[in-house]
Amino acid sequence: MARNVNFDLNHPLMEAGLESPVDEEVVHNSFNQLIAEQSQNELTDAFELQQLQRDLDEEGQDNVPYLSSPDYRERLQGQREDEWQDDERQTDPIRGEHWSSATLKILSSMPSRTIGRSRGAIISQYYNRTMQLRRRRQSRPSIRDFSRSARPSIRGYGMEGDCTDTEVTKRERLVNNLQNLSVSDRVRMLRAMPLSVAEKSELRTLALQKERRIFSGSQIPCCSQLKYYIIIAVRQSWYSWLSFLHSLHLWQVALKRVSGRFGTGVLSYFLFLKTLLFFNLFLFLVTGAFLVLPQAVHPPVLPAVKRSFSGLELLTGAGYLSDTVMYYGYYCNYTLHRSCRDDGREQNISLSNGTRLDCMSKHLSYNMPLAYFFTIGVAFFITCIILVYSMSKSFGQSFRIDKSHSILAVKVFCSWDFKVIKKTSVKLMSENICTQLKELLAEVNHKHVKNTGCQKVWRLTVQGIAWAICIAGTICCVIGIYFFSHYMHKNLQQTSRSPLASQNALLNEASLLALPVVVSLINLLLPGLFNLAAWMEDYESPSVCTYVAIGRNLMLKVSVLCVLCYHWLGRVAADLNHFMCWESFVGQELYRFLLMDFIFTLLDTLLGEFLWRLFSMRVLKRRRKPVFDIARNVLELIYGQTLAWLGVLFTPLLPVVQLIKLLLLFYIKKSSVMMNCQAPRKPYRVSQMTTIFITLLCFPSFLGASVCVTYTMWSITPSSSCGPFRGLKTMFQAGKRWVEELEKDNPNLSVLARAHSYLVENPFFLFVGAGIFLIVIYFHSQVVDGQRKIISLLQEQIENEGEDKKFLITRLQSIHEQKRTPARRLTSQDSS
Repeated sequence: MARNVNFDLNHPLMEAGLESPVDEEVVHNSFNQLIAEQSQNELTDAFELQQLQRDLDEEGQDNVPYLSSPDYRERLQGQREDEWQDDERQTDPIRGEHWSSATLKILSSMPSRTIGRSRGAIISQYYNRTMQLRRRRQSRPSIRDFSRSARPSIRGYGMEGDCTDTEVTKRERLVNNLQNLSVSDRVRMLRAMPLSVAEKSELRTLALQKERRIFSGSQIPCCSQLKYYIIIAVRQSWYSWLSFLHSLHLWQVALKRVSGRFGTGVLSYFLFLKTLLFFNLFLFLVTGAFLVLPQAVHPPVLPAVKRSFSGLELLTGAGYLSDTVMYYGYYCNYTLHRSCRDDGREQNISLSNGTRLDCMSKHLSYNMPLAYFFTIGVAFFITCIILVYSMSKSFGQSFRIDKSHSILAVKVFCSWDFKVIKKTSVKLMSENICTQLKELLAEVNHKHVKNTGCQKVWRLTVQGIAWAICIAGTICCVIGIYFFSHYMHKNLQQTSRSPLASQNALLNEASLLALPVVVSLINLLLPGLFNLAAWMEDYESPSVCTYVAIGRNLMLKVSVLCVLCYHWLGRVAADLNHFMCWESFVGQELYRFLLMDFIFTLLDTLLGEFLWRLFSMRVLKRRRKPVFDIARNVLELIYGQTLAWLGVLFTPLLPVVQLIKLLLLFYIKKSSVMMNCQAPRKPYRVSQMTTIFITLLCFPSFLGASVCVTYTMWSITPSSSCGPFRGLKTMFQAGKRWVEELEKDNPNLSVLARAHSYLVENPFFLFVGAGIFLIVIYFHSQVVDGQRKIISLLQEQIENEGEDKKFLITRLQSIHEQKRTPARRLTSQDSS
């Protein structure tokens, strides 16, 4: 990036251009001289023609090969440079030496050389550039290709070149050149001009008017008109299609409104909710296409006694819903296919009931246990890949170097989109930009207060007490959930043994809601204790307070989920005597937890936001509204998504429930935020919050759900009376049995059996795959960190180069003043 530049202090531009940096007239003259020197290369051909005509008139001979030879051109160029130097010495004796071309190029590109430029100088410069573009695109024959009589007469060309064009003439020439350029070159040239928007628009209008006059004066053929109409129609259709696709973006206007009023912190919550919506949509499509739809088309034989629908099933998920495709126990353990039409009717037949092979071979079959096993496994694997990719991409976007000063300048000068014309869109964009500027200004003006030793000790003491209160509260709640779940499990066992269980069926079914209600109540109330502890700590930065709240809520959610997973996979799955189908019971439990979480979220929105706003405004007579709690609401989303991932094995349609919950939650939360909440009193920018959300969704949430599902499929014995894996020791044996049958039918597929035994049965490769993913994430984070360091070094180098330029210009100015001072003294002495 460095370049050796030889500064000549005796050059005339040093005398005229550096006498006063703020003298605009001197700067104009110097810059016009630079433009004249830059345009010397463009006038080379004209002077060459002029000299050629003079020689031909004087000598009367036509030696074209000699005239076009390089020796003649070099001699002619040297003569012309000598003449110009003599003229300069005669007009100004001070101009004895000149700067090099590299020096002139560097000085002309410096920002200081463009200060105070006149509009005429700008038009002249871009007139020369348009001429260069035209000459590049148009091939011109050499003069030696013409005969002597066909050569152009250029007498008087020198007199015309010596005359200075007025600004109007320059403007007309620039318009002519713009009209002759292509559309892309014209737009690019107009954008590069340092003129106002009104002047650029005027130049563009003049160029288009001349172009229209030319087109109107000449008759365009019918084929050309048809071609132009087709091109215009196709282009308009393409732009309309792009606008339609852009309008299909989910919740685009709503997200802009939230961002404009509440900033990027609240916006990150809704963007995260949108991300979870797409994850659940993917799970629903996979399970619906490969599990639910085939089983719904070929329903199994149900017991003769059917349960009636009472309405309570919508809350408990039990009763009538137990015998539907929603739960694990409904799915069959045989291969689905159509039998031969022996008696004119169709029925579902399994592989183990003695069906004729010649009949089965004529139809496609569908192995439901194998499909169930691989569908869940592939869905989790693809979700893992998407999460890892999203996390690595988010790392690259959020942990880059983004200094607030530079972003603030970009937001001030480059953030407005001039294509926006609707009033509502203009209002939304202005609110969004205003909020972002507030956040950036708050980050720029943020000052780190230096505390004394006693203040630091006091702050650490308060923070330690706050964390002790939060950890103690979490431990007490987790212990309470553990013992209460044990009590409910014992109570369920006693109820199932009681002979009066059938008489109190509705009451027993309603009692199943006790554990989900208690857990949801703890998740609702304990974050209030965390907020009280944060108020005691009194953090200076709002972003730090948000991250601390996320950590505490995460501690609570992870502890609760660990106790619940132990309850489901340790107690319920081991008690095969009292549960005919424990997988369906666990699926019903997860449905109840997901539904209760949604209901208590609505209660929190009603009590914590709406009623508090009414109480504050009407009773306390204050205009203050509650602030949206980002940490608690985000952890609620992660908690619900973890439940959905845990339950997809036991309830294939649980992603549909989560999908409906997220859709309703978005509109309810958006309305509550816009009506009941206020923006944070201290605006702050959260550049890394989305990355933290994706990371928490990947590692504690998805990783924990994957471990539980893998443990269930590899280690726990499935129910013997229901589900696609009945009669097997583990769910994993479904794939192993299928591979053995393939090897038995076709010995050539023994390689597939060995690959299955080494890659699937051996958990070592599962850990290797997880390790590879972690290594990829680690290397990507290291690459991003290295890029950050390189960018910081480059920014520091740019700042140093700016200081170098200031230093050089200051030194040049001081040397120039030192040289000018003796001359002024001599002049004053001579005048005296």
